[in-house]
Amino acid sequence: MSFHLTAENIHIENKHMLKARLRNKKGENVDAHIDLNHHIGNDNGRFEWGGHGFANTAKNVTFSIEGDGTVPVLRASLSKENGEQSNSDINLSERIKNRDGAFVFGINPPAPSPALNISIRWFG
Repeated sequence: MSFHLTAENIHIENKHMLKARLRNKKGENVDAHIDLNHHIGNDNGRFEWGGHGFANTAKNVTFSIEGDGTVPVLRASLSKENGEQSNSDINLSERIKNRDGAFVFGINPPAPSPALNISIRWFG
């Protein structure tokens, strides 16, 4: 489940610290934070999961809930290799989750492979 559905007062500080009050298993809202710089990089002006240090080249970093409250989006202008700025966005719910009142970064498991249906017939 996306972290923002069990959170309040979600905001970004210092361009890379995602902070909120997250609901834990007891139903209590507790302070939580995650440093997005440890999980998101800048790939030539585009956010990149699994990278590091996007904020080092970012300007105008914003956070908002979009799509009728279903998508937590981080937006920024990121530097490209040629020095130009590029507007980029990333859906934080793709990898950021709430686990018992704490932010966690996780890689979504790949889609399962379809089962192979192999028949072997022996003719002899």
